[in-house]
Amino acid sequence: MARLRQSLTLPNDINTIPQLCEFIEGIGEELNLDMSLTMSLNLALEEAVVNVMEYAYPNDVQGDVTIEAIANETHLVFILSDNGTPFDPTKKEKVDTTLSAEERSIGGLGIHLVREIMDSVDYEYCDHKNILTLIKKI
Repeated sequence: MARLRQSLTLPNDINTIPQLCEFIEGIGEELNLDMSLTMSLNLALEEAVVNVMEYAYPNDVQGDVTIEAIANETHLVFILSDNGTPFDPTKKEKVDTTLSAEERSIGGLGIHLVREIMDSVDYEYCDHKNILTLIKKI
């Protein structure tokens, strides 16, 4: 049974990111999560949501991203969904963090960060929607 179930829908406008931060902080408080865990979750979710806002929709096309949070006693699950261009961030090659910043290719650090923070990152494209599922043991 879910201890918590909340959702937030934002337009693809990065100026709405403070609303995402408030949403995550509220979840952290409700679940009595450690502040450092809440901050890490906030960072991971911000990276994932900003990527959707910047890349899912063509320039000047209004779209939304929905963030659903579901928690039980042991796990916190975030499901991000959008109707944008299909894109599987889990297919991005892992970033070689042993290389210097100059040697690395551009991009990929956001999904790397998400992978480092979350315990599981899964993607599917279903019914014309990108669905990114992020799971964290709590």
